[in-house]
Amino acid sequence: MTIKEVQALILWYQKNKRDLPWRTTSDPYKIWISEIMLQQTRVEAVKNYYQNFIQQLPTIEDLAKVKEDTLLKLWEGLGYYTRARNLKKCAIEVKNLGLKTLPSEEKELKKLPGIGDYTSGAILSIAYHKCTPAIDGNVIRILSRIYEEERDWNQKQVKEEYTHLLKTFMTEENARDFTEGFIELGAIVCIPNGLPHCAICPFAKVCKSYQENKMLEFPKKKEKKKRKVVHVTVFIFTKDGKYYIEKRTQKGLLHGLYEFYSLEKNMTEKEIKEYLNLKKIPYTKIQFIDTFHHLFTHLEWEMKAYVITTSKDNKNFYSKQELESKFSLPTAFRKILKHLK
Repeated sequence: MTIKEVQALILWYQKNKRDLPWRTTSDPYKIWISEIMLQQTRVEAVKNYYQNFIQQLPTIEDLAKVKEDTLLKLWEGLGYYTRARNLKKCAIEVKNLGLKTLPSEEKELKKLPGIGDYTSGAILSIAYHKCTPAIDGNVIRILSRIYEEERDWNQKQVKEEYTHLLKTFMTEENARDFTEGFIELGAIVCIPNGLPHCAICPFAKVCKSYQENKMLEFPKKKEKKKRKVVHVTVFIFTKDGKYYIEKRTQKGLLHGLYEFYSLEKNMTEKEIKEYLNLKKIPYTKIQFIDTFHHLFTHLEWEMKAYVITTSKDNKNFYSKQELESKFSLPTAFRKILKHLK
């Protein structure tokens, strides 16, 4: 890779870049929000979330003071909710430092919650036009194919070598287009699934894997661990056409979100009746709805959902419309909610 190919990449990007809402701004806050949302989430899925989020919370000060329930509702459906909580923690720290927006120095940025090497590189190069590379999965894929990199990218030395390499090609004038150009190329040309479109790639002439027709062999992939299957029984208590939900208080997965009552076990209808009797929860009907599946990063939920008609008084019963519009239910439970009348 030489400066000639880098210049070709930037020209290619300027001509072919997609029209994305965060590409019309240099506001560090807005670029930061987009980068956090884009982590492990498809671009098309992020667009509407980003625009709604910025409309509701246009400044870092607004984010710092937003209520957690409101924040999680804005984030609902994006998953990985720790990202949203870290956004607020970060905003509060920035405010406490007396700053109006994110700092422009790498060392200070990396001290903030949820901001690592990639995110700091993206903010600094895109918003502040600094020569700080941002190496994400797209960039790793491109570089792995260009150089037929056999080593593990989790090794510190490997990332440091390529960070230094990329930095030699960056200037304040090209920093933003350089970073976004690499990311765009990985998203629509040097693609992760299927055969890359090498004929139109600005790096085609210097890409070793393309010359040897080994593109699909890079980057080297580790064998994925099988997801652990967790059996969950979901109790959808209903009364007078409304449904019971509660806030998930246990730390870890889906903490702080709202959910139908559930137990991590595979229960038969007989076992459910015994459980309800033990807990002295009055019921008149138990109806099995369906079995639902939801994938998390390292595990899979197999959820058996039962609607249980009860006469027990509780203030946490809401209509289906209220559940859809007011509460941050994770996608796993929204799948069930769609099936309720």
